[in-house]
Amino acid sequence: MGTAHENRLVAPEIERRLVHATGAAIPLGWAVGFLRWREVQLLWTTALLVALALEAGRLSGRVDLAVYDRLTREYEADNVAAYALYMVSTTLVAYLFAFEPGTEVAGVLPYRPGVAASAMLMLALADPVSGLLASGEFRKVKRLRVLAATFAVATLVALPFVPLLPAAFGGVAAAVADGVKPVVAGYVLDDNLTIPPAAAVGMTVGFLL
Repeated sequence: MGTAHENRLVAPEIERRLVHATGAAIPLGWAVGFLRWREVQLLWTTALLVALALEAGRLSGRVDLAVYDRLTREYEADNVAAYALYMVSTTLVAYLFAFEPGTEVAGVLPYRPGVAASAMLMLALADPVSGLLASGEFRKVKRLRVLAATFAVATLVALPFVPLLPAAFGGVAAAVADGVKPVVAGYVLDDNLTIPPAAAVGMTVGFLL
């Protein structure tokens, strides 16, 4: 049975993952017809602007919300927090990948943003699964079972929107982006920033093969 200290460590991690998963609401809102894609883009853009404003306030010391103490990690104290990077990546794919390559009609891409929606869901749903499976581990490359689970979940959430091959390519890209931590100019690239664009590029390659 875990100690009270261990429970205090575990609870915020679960809360972070639950908050993380709420990002699925926007692409799912589009999937069920509740939102048009322009509204999806507007929601992510608004969320990004709010996140950037909050981060500017937090990092300057002008904004100090209690939720930061619970949901941000120690290494984010002096760096842009993961939730803001989440907004950056989802907003990026909302505009750049709102199509399904290979489905051109008379040379015009139809407005069917299956790739973008899938990439968002991979971040919102596959990443929390990976995080819980690897909780407490600090590795440059995650264990094979974690990579496999991330791939499986990422591929499954994409299948309602794209064919199997693009979904699998996107799943591989999402698993690699989540499981491997590249360092650029001394900074570790957060998977909240890399999963959606990597997955979207992977699915695009899958369509083109």
